[in-house]
Amino acid sequence: MRIGVITFPGSLDDRDAQRAIRIAGAKPVALWHGEHDLMGVDAIVLPGGFSYGDYLRCGAIAARSPIMSEVIDAAHSGMPVLGICNGFQILVEAHLLPGGLVRNDHGDFICRDQRLRVESTSTAWTNGFELGHEIIVPLKNGEGGFIADRDTLNRLEDNDQVVFRYLGVNPNGSAHDIAGIANEAGNVVGLMPHPEHAAEEGFGPDTPVAMRSGTDGLIVFTSAIAALQTI
Repeated sequence: MRIGVITFPGSLDDRDAQRAIRIAGAKPVALWHGEHDLMGVDAIVLPGGFSYGDYLRCGAIAARSPIMSEVIDAAHSGMPVLGICNGFQILVEAHLLPGGLVRNDHGDFICRDQRLRVESTSTAWTNGFELGHEIIVPLKNGEGGFIADRDTLNRLEDNDQVVFRYLGVNPNGSAHDIAGIANEAGNVVGLMPHPEHAAEEGFGPDTPVAMRSGTDGLIVFTSAIAALQTI
């Protein structure tokens, strides 16, 4: 199983995503934003970072990179695509996901371990979770507030497209406490928290068991592998 991770100018979590994919049991494949070749991958991850320095709008320039034409076609054909933080912003700017992401309502960059609730297990990236399961995943963003018009929000809620929701505190003012969403088909998912930073013991969030032992984010990647094995 081959999962591609795209590096854009300003990506900084691409190597972390590759490591999480390897730990999950798949082969990570490095992809470059300036190419049109997806190198035969089975799924794609758009990692976190600050592509093009967040110039214009976060993700706006990266969404027009050469490789994104291939990503868009692959997503429309059913390939699993995951956007994490800046990757989520890119997916929105590429119109693969609805809504928008704006400056945090408190105006500050935030970095914390964030409680989430799994709201949908019907996507390619969440089928390994239990519905309603509470997890802890690191969060780090300055423009992570999810917004959409009322009709879009209602459609996301009604169609089981809200994938993750913030618990305990809304860290950025996202509408409906939304931390992640999916497209209607469930193969494209975007989320602001970073599952790749909660994929290996010794490097994840603290848990009652031990410091830095949290690995809740690994299930995102093993879910994609499981989804691909059923195709």
